[in-house]
Amino acid sequence: MVFTCTFPCNPVFQFQRLFTRSRLQQHHSAPPLSPSNLKPSSSSSSSHHYSHTFSLIQDSAVIACLRANSAEQAMEAARAAVNGGIAVLEIVRSTPGVFEVLQALANEYPTKAFGVGTVLTAEDAKTAIKAGAKFLMSPATVNDILDDVRDTDVLYMPGVMTPTEIYSAHNAGAKIVKIYPVSALGGVRYISAIRKPFSHIPMVASQGITIDSVGDYIAQGAISVVLSDAIFDKEAMSQNNFDAVNRLATSAALQGKTAVERKKR
Repeated sequence: MVFTCTFPCNPVFQFQRLFTRSRLQQHHSAPPLSPSNLKPSSSSSSSHHYSHTFSLIQDSAVIACLRANSAEQAMEAARAAVNGGIAVLEIVRSTPGVFEVLQALANEYPTKAFGVGTVLTAEDAKTAIKAGAKFLMSPATVNDILDDVRDTDVLYMPGVMTPTEIYSAHNAGAKIVKIYPVSALGGVRYISAIRKPFSHIPMVASQGITIDSVGDYIAQGAISVVLSDAIFDKEAMSQNNFDAVNRLATSAALQGKTAVERKKR
């Protein structure tokens, strides 16, 4: 399949850049992208897609966070993670060709939820949505993004830290908030404490979380955790060791599934 760049590209990506991986050749290309993609969905359609993404986040309990040095590396690492059982995957905005990678993955794995992280501008948010993002994440609350996605089927998870930030983001329309940087704030103990006054607000824990601590975060009230280096190990990524990524993803997915099942008991 010829993969044509239709977004503002990183310099390493020129128009007519080719994705020639065999799996991509088995799938149809995405529909033409136009501003209509950003129009609010009908209430029933929006509710359906929103609930599907929310369910994937909650039922898997793990959001894999991918940061790569090239689009090719991002594609291979993402495939390794998804094939290992990851259902929700975030690609960091700084990854070269992030929007092209996102679109390709959304076509290749239509039942999974792919999104873009570290989104700081409304322009990037709109481009990500056009590419097929089901969710967006930021390290802080970007009000312009929150306003733009309010009537769409895209979940926006703003980064929050304090009780005031948590309450304000939720009050402004955020359906899920991202507690960041959770490890620096106290980790599991902080989630346990902050959930008490805000038990009605769905929270995702992010930053410095290990695979073996997933269960503790879910048990204390987080609906999901963001795993970055825990899945996309720095050494493995530097060596393009995607088998190692696959093994870590399998372990993380199992921990998430076990944590969710344990919480339901």
